[in-house]
Amino acid sequence: MVRTRFVGDTVLAIPFLRNLRRHFPSARIDVLVEKGAGSVLADCPYKDELIIAPAPPQSRAPLAGLRASAAWLRARHYDRAYVLKRSVSSLLPVWLAGIRHRVGFAEQGGGMLLSRAVRIREHRHEVEVFLDLLRADSIPIDDGHNENWVADDAGRKVDAILRDRSPGRARVFVAPRSTAVEKEWPVERMARVVNWLVVSRGCDVFFCGAPRDMGMHERIAELAGHTGSGRVHDLTKDLDLRHTGALLSRMDLCLGIDTGLLHVAASHGVPVVALFGPTDPNQWCPWGTAVEVLRSPRTVKPLSQRLHESLFPATVAGLRWPTGIADIRDIDVDDVIAAVERLLAGRSRAAG
Repeated sequence: MVRTRFVGDTVLAIPFLRNLRRHFPSARIDVLVEKGAGSVLADCPYKDELIIAPAPPQSRAPLAGLRASAAWLRARHYDRAYVLKRSVSSLLPVWLAGIRHRVGFAEQGGGMLLSRAVRIREHRHEVEVFLDLLRADSIPIDDGHNENWVADDAGRKVDAILRDRSPGRARVFVAPRSTAVEKEWPVERMARVVNWLVVSRGCDVFFCGAPRDMGMHERIAELAGHTGSGRVHDLTKDLDLRHTGALLSRMDLCLGIDTGLLHVAASHGVPVVALFGPTDPNQWCPWGTAVEVLRSPRTVKPLSQRLHESLFPATVAGLRWPTGIADIRDIDVDDVIAAVERLLAGRSRAAG
């Protein structure tokens, strides 16, 4: 049993689920998720059931709600629990449910609640962090490759939309919005890239996100000069998250900031241009696909981090990108265009 929350975290758990299934081919493996993000695993063949965690009535006291969640888990008679979410609130119901074998992260603050507490190695990619839970259980790991699936009904719906709106042109998905504003690239710059994609590269551009994202999508299209042109498409109203995965699987490229949709694109093998600011690309770089990461080389490190790295240089040895917090506004439009061009050119050669 796995518990995940955000879209990106959930997709990055696919290699974990595959290796768990390989080791326990006949076991019942249920995935406990929070409402929304879990639908990206709807078509995953390595799980038996995708379960939305029941929310206790708001009138209940927190302790009563915790007991209700534990009782619900206990009634399902699980033998093992792998807790991928880093929080004591995720561990407590598992512990109270009496599940005998409980594996999770020591950093959750609930190490005593676990049968096996695994320490997270700093700056380690999230996929490897999840796989470390299995390694700690002496479960063999394959190459950790990425993958995802599109159900026939979802594929048919998306293909029908694309036949009508983008016949025969290269398709680029753009993911410009985050719940954290410091992760967002200025819309004026994203609009310049969108304009270049349409005018100079002959592409169609697609947006698809949450309803709250539509204002930004509209603003980018307006600044790019392509509102109503038929070349920039916002499918937010047409597709849910599961169908967005199908849409992403049909793209030639995905461009965006550090957000969950980039991980969905990567899981379908779509090349990704990822713009990073304050988050660590060593941990959150799109996994298992052709990727160009753009980040300012100027990073800011708190004194505590500088001291730690000077005392323990092995924690940063061999990292692909420097640690610390960067400002996404340092990324230049021309650098993004060059990265997009490299990946689109590689895609064209592969297709030829």
